[in-house]
Amino acid sequence: MRSAKEELEKQAQEAKVASRKLSQLSTIAKNKALHSISDKLLDRKEEVLAANKRDCEEARAAGMNASMLDRLILTDERLASIASDVRSVEALPDPVGESFDSHTLPNGIQLSKKRVPIGIIASIYESRPNVTIDISTLCLKSGNAIILRGGKEALRSNAALVKIVQEASYSNGIPEGAIQFVKSPDRSLIIHLLKMREIIDLIIPRGGAGLVKIVRDNATVPIIASGIGVCHTYVDASANLDKATAIAYNAKVQRPSVCNAMECLLVHKDIAEDYLPMIALRWSEAGVEMHCDQRSFKILNPITSLKLIPATEQDWGKEFLALIVAVRVVDSLDDAIQHIERYGSGHSEAIVADDYSSAMRFLNEVDAAAVYANASTRFTDGSQFGLGAEIGISTQKLHARGPLGLKELTTYKWVALGNGQVRP
Repeated sequence: MRSAKEELEKQAQEAKVASRKLSQLSTIAKNKALHSISDKLLDRKEEVLAANKRDCEEARAAGMNASMLDRLILTDERLASIASDVRSVEALPDPVGESFDSHTLPNGIQLSKKRVPIGIIASIYESRPNVTIDISTLCLKSGNAIILRGGKEALRSNAALVKIVQEASYSNGIPEGAIQFVKSPDRSLIIHLLKMREIIDLIIPRGGAGLVKIVRDNATVPIIASGIGVCHTYVDASANLDKATAIAYNAKVQRPSVCNAMECLLVHKDIAEDYLPMIALRWSEAGVEMHCDQRSFKILNPITSLKLIPATEQDWGKEFLALIVAVRVVDSLDDAIQHIERYGSGHSEAIVADDYSSAMRFLNEVDAAAVYANASTRFTDGSQFGLGAEIGISTQKLHARGPLGLKELTTYKWVALGNGQVRP
């Protein structure tokens, strides 16, 4: 009987063989498989939801916190949304084989770049079973074999989903071995996976800061890190206050447990006394706890219905992933940008401003994967950006940044067409 390590190595070798065939597969064949995956997710939803229910029961019994539990839970609505995202990926143009940057050299050689799959991608992720489908479908469409290693808290959910993906794919022409699932919860396998540079081309971790650190510290395979989301919204002196209230409420409350939710509100001093009570009263309806600096606390403290806590240094740069928000009054746009530069995670940052020059300065000067003027940070999402889904949201700068869609899962090779040219 093979050990868990030997089984992982066997899976990786099978993925390598399958990746060669998958890279040459037609768009029609890949889309047929995706269509079948979407159908089977709905046809077999009771099977998936039953597996997820058992995962959730164990997670609750083990004391999983509310934000992580929210990521774990699947419902009819969430499963329908996942299936819809698969159809969206199916409808997108296939990037594989795209020719671009064509030009002819003075010696007559015709040069171009051709988009090709990366090869074998491994993803290590926590809690969210929807990631299993997002990663699988994006990798299939972009011609990459995939090795999936989800967290033990979602083991049953992921196993049920992978079974559907494999059956739907392999029965529709996807080469067997292209979708691999690491069933063993043995954490030592993660370290082994991170060092399989002879087989694996790229590793993408999706999870908290602890997981990302393990991957960064141990990987010898190239990685794209989906980092934490310490997202800010800055309300400028020129902001429309009704618009600012709606945006800040959505960014914090719509789904607080995800990485693109706002964690810190920055408010210009000139409008703080008018604006802060507006947003605070809206937040209080949803039960938001506000960790306030001295100036915002002074403004809001007379309102007895609010959940206010004096902020400490630890509140700046913190990813709460809950109905908790840090609040700070700043003297200027420069102060807001400096705060974000010091405490931001490079994920998503927003300004609410009617003044065009202020908005443009913010968009130009703030260094993040996504920057917004007059919109919620909750839009930083592959589906919302028209990518169908995402394999993660990269907060690093190479080779891709922000939501990772189909094109971000490809590389390119140079194609040179000559007619007998030799180098002098």
